Amino acid sequence: MEVKRKLSEFLKRETVLTVAILLAIVSAVMIPPDREYAGYIDFRTLSILFCLMTVMAGLQKLGVFRNIAKTLLRKTEIRSQYAIGRILLCFIFSMIITNDVSLITFVPFTFIVLRLTGEEAVKKLAVPVIVLQTIAANLGSMLTPIGNPQNLYLYGKTQMSAGTFILLPYSLVSLLLLMICVVIVAKRSGIEVRGAEVLLTEDEKLEQKKYLLPAYLLLFVLCLLTVAHMIPYPVTLGTVALAVLLLDRGTLIKVDYSLLLTFVGFFIFIGNMGRMPAFCDFLQKIIGGREVMTAVIASQVISNVPAALLLSGFTENITALIIGTNLGGLGTLIASMASLISYKQVARQIPGEKKKYFGWFTIANIVFLMILVLENCLL
Repeated sequence: MEVKRKLSEFLKRETVLTVAILLAIVSAVMIPPDREYAGYIDFRTLSILFCLMTVMAGLQKLGVFRNIAKTLLRKTEIRSQYAIGRILLCFIFSMIITNDVSLITFVPFTFIVLRLTGEEAVKKLAVPVIVLQTIAANLGSMLTPIGNPQNLYLYGKTQMSAGTFILLPYSLVSLLLLMICVVIVAKRSGIEVRGAEVLLTEDEKLEQKKYLLPAYLLLFVLCLLTVAHMIPYPVTLGTVALAVLLLDRGTLIKVDYSLLLTFVGFFIFIGNMGRMPAFCDFLQKIIGGREVMTAVIASQVISNVPAALLLSGFTENITALIIGTNLGGLGTLIASMASLISYKQVARQIPGEKKKYFGWFTIANIVFLMILVLENCLL
């Protein structure tokens, strides 16, 4: 019974990884492992993803992001400014620290501050603010190659530079929509959430090992240079792994290895499917000229990272795929796996509000998705 319970918990927690492994196994039965398997794996993407996740885990453990957030929020004075600040933090930070890390950092912080204000603030503001934070993290992350895993992979396939912002028009419209929603929510709540409340929370101290912060910042710069194709990825991988192993080995445990294994599983599946002419012809007919909408629809069912991995093997129009998988992060709860981070926090902190959150989340995401898809059609 204990084994069955643990297996059930694993399947619920790592559903996408489980699907990726099963698809890889099934495809391996049809195409037995051979020398070509080594060519399936995009080692550059996996290496950079590992390095970024390691560096972000280290900086997060140091409390860097939360301390920055507290400093910024102390300057807010009224509820609308506070709410805008919360959303902007998720939107901006997700471009640099990824949407996952942004939500892991700021959603729990939102609960802390709202509880200091009072239970009425939690009841009226928690759900709408966290929904908008989640949307902000998913939309902000689309602007940069390192904002989310699918961008890191797709930008690498196209050899685009870090300065290529093809999603800028969508980001600007997204930011405008977010600000409108935040002001409406803040004013309708009637709750005064003042930045001074942040002063009541205990300031997090950076770890006593003062050398860790500059070390992680240098490693982050190294990762950015690698994304921009200025430093070979094996150099960065070796440097990050060795530096963290020597200076802060505990951080290596916090890396999301399930995401890396998910990539490997889908790489194997896609590689094998690419060797089946009938499957290739079928998928190419579906996606040909309809990359954006195909990616949006696929993301609703299998989430945008697997959608990017799957569809990239069957189209040359990677630019459209970047747009489609980023817009496709909106919609269902699983369209972007980062969204599940917020949902888990809500389920833990305010379990009685899960249905309310799901309703708010679904409606808001569909509205944002429809507007951005319309923008894509007009562009």
